[in-house]
Amino acid sequence: MKSVPKTGTVGEEKFIVREQHLIDFAQDGMPRILCTPWLIWFLEHAARNAMRPLLEQGESTVGVTVNVDHTAATPIGNEVTCRARVIYVDGPLISFQLEACDEHESVARGTHKLRVIEAARLARRVNKKMQQ
Repeated sequence: MKSVPKTGTVGEEKFIVREQHLIDFAQDGMPRILCTPWLIWFLEHAARNAMRPLLEQGESTVGVTVNVDHTAATPIGNEVTCRARVIYVDGPLISFQLEACDEHESVARGTHKLRVIEAARLARRVNKKMQQ
């Protein structure tokens, strides 16, 4: 890392809920709403956005732990803002407080940990698994 992230550093990711982000069981009266796995994907990218300016050439991040309470439904067409705020740093392991809001209310809260890694090292480990 170029520098250690400071507590309070925030990353953000905004998106509009589209067809591909919806639950796949919207029938029999279930509304067409944002599914939790996509919400988590955007929250993780918010955390990554907080880290990107601090990464050296060849470094990347991988998610390690995610704990999210998805507390409100968001319909198709609404904008969601995801924020990840650094709350703790332990070397390459960074902890975040997560929050997501749609145009009307808070829709999720949680925590996330990601690890800063050397991309080439991870690629070697993955390639070794693929050859076995």
